Amino acid sequence: MPPEPLGDDLLATAAAAGDRAAFSALIQRHYDRVQGLAWRLTGNPAEAQDLAQDIFAALPAKLRHWRAEARFSTWLYRVVVNAAHDLRRRQATRSKAADGWGDWELARQDEIVEERERLDWLTQAMARLSPELRDTVALVLGEDLTQAQAGEVLGLSEGTIAWRMAEVRKRLRLMAKEGAR
Repeated sequence: MPPEPLGDDLLATAAAAGDRAAFSALIQRHYDRVQGLAWRLTGNPAEAQDLAQDIFAALPAKLRHWRAEARFSTWLYRVVVNAAHDLRRRQATRSKAADGWGDWELARQDEIVEERERLDWLTQAMARLSPELRDTVALVLGEDLTQAQAGEVLGLSEGTIAWRMAEVRKRLRLMAKEGAR
């Protein structure tokens, strides 16, 4: 009988101490999940892939700050959410800096519009939600976390997560009615 695989928390502790095999095991276990969450948070597969790669490239340094106060997966989800927020801020800054810079900006904007038009209705609807609601629904529905677990990742109460999910359902119904007209 093969030995029982180590849990994430033990692997994270070992990886933080420099164990490359433990770090490799964490990557193998969580890469697809991190990339999937990043895709749900950004709405862009290429950005999600870049974000996941950046997260795992920076993870050895970040693991030194992990204190095992929460489960490793909860801590990792928080890292992904924070990275997505940082990406949004950088994009907003670049967009503001690029105002009026010329035709190349307009061509890029056309590419973005075309890409969004290719996405399905739900992805478009998700993009219309506030970042807070999008983060919440990505964790609860996309990552199948309980509302309590999502609250832990986002640093919010379970009641706030429940309210946000109710708000998401209400807004999606309204968007569906608007689209049916």
